[in-house]
Amino acid sequence: MTTLVHGTDTLTRDALTVLQPGFVGTTAPDWLLRRIGEGLSSVGLFGRNIVSPEQLTALTAQLRAEGDDVLVAIDEEGGDVTRLEVKQGSSFPGNYALGSVDDVELTRAVARELGRRLARCGVDLNWAPSADVNSNAENPVIGVRSFGPDPDLVARHTVAYVDGLQGVGVAACTKHFPGHGDTNVDSHDALPRIDVDLATLHARELVPFRAAVAAGTKAVMSAHILLSALDPHRPATLSPQILTGLLRQELGFEGLIVTDGMEMQAVAATYGIERGSVLAIAAGADAICVGGGLCDEGTVLRLRDALVNAVRTGELPEERLADAAARVRALAAWTQSHRARGGAETVPGAAVQEGTAPGADIGLVAARRALKVTRGERPYTPMTSAPYVASFTPVANFAVGDETPWGIAAELGRLLPGTETGSYADSSVDAVLAAAGERRIVAVVRDAHRHPWMTQALDSLVAARPDTVVVEMGLNEAEPRGALHIATHGAARVCGRAAAEAVVGTAS
Repeated sequence: MTTLVHGTDTLTRDALTVLQPGFVGTTAPDWLLRRIGEGLSSVGLFGRNIVSPEQLTALTAQLRAEGDDVLVAIDEEGGDVTRLEVKQGSSFPGNYALGSVDDVELTRAVARELGRRLARCGVDLNWAPSADVNSNAENPVIGVRSFGPDPDLVARHTVAYVDGLQGVGVAACTKHFPGHGDTNVDSHDALPRIDVDLATLHARELVPFRAAVAAGTKAVMSAHILLSALDPHRPATLSPQILTGLLRQELGFEGLIVTDGMEMQAVAATYGIERGSVLAIAAGADAICVGGGLCDEGTVLRLRDALVNAVRTGELPEERLADAAARVRALAAWTQSHRARGGAETVPGAAVQEGTAPGADIGLVAARRALKVTRGERPYTPMTSAPYVASFTPVANFAVGDETPWGIAAELGRLLPGTETGSYADSSVDAVLAAAGERRIVAVVRDAHRHPWMTQALDSLVAARPDTVVVEMGLNEAEPRGALHIATHGAARVCGRAAAEAVVGTAS
């Protein structure tokens, strides 16, 4: 006999419980609130849902009016990937900047302050940090989202980040298991493949994840990547060998396994999101993330029905679905208990250090420390009049998006009013020189080493105007160029401010 809970049978409630959908709008639509009443236990937030801390707080309160134990998740890495400040740029540098400083207490303090801001707005699950070892400098999707190319460095900063978030009551979701760093394909677009041996995977990719599991990360997010040494047939998200065999049994992880977005082409193009979701739960995943692109009621109902039908046909064991739902509820109970104790500032272990108290500008402090400034052969004279900023702009990857501003023009304009800027997408510099006129030039790039046209443009520009300042806001892999070369190790707003200070000679 089917058990009914609040008018919905247990199987259907479990199927809804394992979904983490997104939605459109800055208030919760009626369909979402109805489904929470029927068992939906998680909601994912993106930049489209957020305009201010006050609005976000009201939104999470609206969701919890339907169910106090609803998990509210967000993809807030800081740095280049921000949802809290999608229209302004982040107040926190990203992982690459923190890894370049290599001060784990600084990383912990940044994560703690970011966690406080999330908790104050009612967000209690963060799909961060990225524990990927960025061993491939050509990686189009990880890059500055990683702490760096060294497994041990990535491991210690991943642990610090998890500690910082969870110390203030926000569950960390360490990603992208078992490691997305050695790829040259964006899994939003296609299925990346990593063909290294097991020894390499254990010595490189898995090191930060082992450390995160040992540190008590509450959640782990799977990657849509094919690792032939572990499973030559299915991507990690759909692989029992990887999710159950490796993560659960070998690494001993008992928390919540969350999939990366199921609408991403690495899975959706081959399996479809309904079939992919069934295979993911069967493989050992507990929560289906969907909503970066697909975010309507029809999607939620199709996924719910696919899971229910898979149980009824025997393809998905009912016990596996029930176990997944139980893990979602267990994490929700953990976050709920932290909220009940009074919020982020009263969580045990959240003692603050000098300079990291709530409201402190720890993000700017970190961005300043992350700068690497290389002077050219000629003496550099700090700018005192408004320059021309030429931004050489690559196509943004999906995770970062093109909504979030980057560069240093706005920050430089505050220090030197009258600063003008232009955006360029080819190697010709004639238009830059014409627009700049007699003004000094600041050239801003992002991952110049991955874009030959950028390095060609920089070489031409520096040859024509040797006093040009070059600011690299991506991976610092290309040779320094210009009268002053500034590597920010990320494109967050605070990184732009730190760079602007260096250009005018006020950097501390």
